[in-house]
Amino acid sequence: MKTQISFFLFILILLGCKDDGKLVFEPQIISEEACEECPKINIEIPKPLEESKLSETINTALNEELISLLVYDDEIEATTVSEAIRSFKNGYNELQKLYPDETTRWEAKITGTVSYEDKNMLTIALNSYLFTGGAHGYTTRRFLNFDKRKGEEIESWELFKDKEHFEHFAETKFRIQEEIPQEGPINSTGFMFEEDRFYLPENIGFTQEGLVLLFNQYEVASYADGAITLVLPFNEVKNYLATKIKS
Repeated sequence: MKTQISFFLFILILLGCKDDGKLVFEPQIISEEACEECPKINIEIPKPLEESKLSETINTALNEELISLLVYDDEIEATTVSEAIRSFKNGYNELQKLYPDETTRWEAKITGTVSYEDKNMLTIALNSYLFTGGAHGYTTRRFLNFDKRKGEEIESWELFKDKEHFEHFAETKFRIQEEIPQEGPINSTGFMFEEDRFYLPENIGFTQEGLVLLFNQYEVASYADGAITLVLPFNEVKNYLATKIKS
């Protein structure tokens, strides 16, 4: 009897997972720390277990982001994460040869997490911290959005039915959050938008709280101001989105 019950529960769990439609990920960990003087590199990103077009697209997009973050030595044309890591190490080693008593140990820490998923959409947030000398390191967050049904990565502008219409709505919300007069210049309180005109950030993605507009450090404000984030609840943005989102 117990065996029959256990089997029945297993079938229910299996069917529940299938109906849920969510991908199964495992952590992909890359760690490089061969010596105390070597650059410290720690990477942990989600790797989808199933073999599909979507999984291949996710892996390719994540690898491209890692390569972009880690490439430092211009003499190495990196096409793989391993080559990018070597480029990062070479950059540190060359600087250490020039300034052996002044070079502080470099560091790269990159982590990726699934910030949102439903049957249509998947968003991965890639957080990175890079230190390559100087007074402080540099922290960034990058959103990668994927159309699960097409198995394709989505550019931020593709998220909207009418980007210009949404941009106007987002500016109104941004001004309210940052206490900028609606009729005044967007930079009147100290922001640094180019041409004194509001525009959407490159980084837009979904979390459980809603649609996130993220300006990383230096993009529209000083380093001291940090990242500027505007979170818009799903019920406020659903009419602007090109894809129906499960809020």
